[in-house]
Amino acid sequence: MTAVMQAKRARLAALAAAQSPAATGSGDEGLEIAGLSVYPLREPVSRRGYTVVKLATKGGLTGFGECASVKPHELAAARNVVIGRPASNYEGLRHGLRTLPGLEAAVGMAALDVLGKLSKAPVYQVLGGPTRNKARALCRLHGESDKELVSSLAKAREAGFRAFAVPAPAPTARNHGRAFVDAVRRRMDALRAAGGENSDFVLDASGALTPGDAAVAAAALERFHLLWFDEPCRVANLAAVRKISEECVTPVGFGRNIDDASLFQDLLREQAIDVLRPDIGRASIGRIRRLAALAETYYVAVAPYHDGGPVASAAALHLAASLPNFFIQQIPFPAAEEDRRMRAELTGQPVENIREGYADLVTGPGLGIAVNEAALERYRERGA
Repeated sequence: MTAVMQAKRARLAALAAAQSPAATGSGDEGLEIAGLSVYPLREPVSRRGYTVVKLATKGGLTGFGECASVKPHELAAARNVVIGRPASNYEGLRHGLRTLPGLEAAVGMAALDVLGKLSKAPVYQVLGGPTRNKARALCRLHGESDKELVSSLAKAREAGFRAFAVPAPAPTARNHGRAFVDAVRRRMDALRAAGGENSDFVLDASGALTPGDAAVAAAALERFHLLWFDEPCRVANLAAVRKISEECVTPVGFGRNIDDASLFQDLLREQAIDVLRPDIGRASIGRIRRLAALAETYYVAVAPYHDGGPVASAAALHLAASLPNFFIQQIPFPAAEEDRRMRAELTGQPVENIREGYADLVTGPGLGIAVNEAALERYRERGA
């Protein structure tokens, strides 16, 4: 080894030592995860269930996330992954939890919450800064009959929503064609009349239709100018899904039940999707951001699916602020006052306030919420 190379190595070693955590005092010792606990919750009227996850660090900071449910063996496996690791390594935590989709999402939210609190900045600033100052909001209507859905629409409009996901009539048989299409038309006509000209709609089939029925319905609904047709069928045959997209102008959206990133890529490559809908309760914020970057190259918008609690609503708004190709965020709107009161109690203040179709960003440090741990205990679902 020459004297010049030795000198270069010595300078590099000195530089690395000067910038090491031990030298700068900026190590991750205080961010080391010391505890992971879960709070299974259920709303008193709607019976919507979700689980709040708490991440505690040795330095005293806590972060919160949310997912649908956590089984005891999943919690034990997650603790083996995260305890002793720094919360700042939220991408590494995500990779270690990739076989536990719900906990991957919740722990990712909680770790970002910790980092935001440490840096005294909102999560969207930690992620690189906001792309917008408010997020368009979508709520799912509830009811079995057209009359119940019109009533749900009126309540949601009064709460500030201007975009609505409408459950498609339940199919009674496979390939039932005209009868189903007529039922969908009647439903959409009634809701369009009740909502007025400044209301937008998504038809949600929840993957229950055959590709044939989905294609017929999509073509018949073109005059309604839907924002998109959500989950018209199962993503089991990409050729059939692509045919739906190619043969009608109604946009289609998929994603809430997809965990495999390669399937998203296949949908994009086949040009079979117009709106990407990853579930924020299943996919981490980091993973959704990567999917959104991939979708952006295909000029596809992102509208994350969310049907959980208010902690995930806060996380969803931070995610929305960080995505250049964000379209609209689904935010649950419980019809019962008791459920809305519970959601507001859990986060210390309401984070799901909608005005003229938009939700304001949450601007406090981390997720911007002060989770009420007494409320977590009070609403905990016993025996879960």
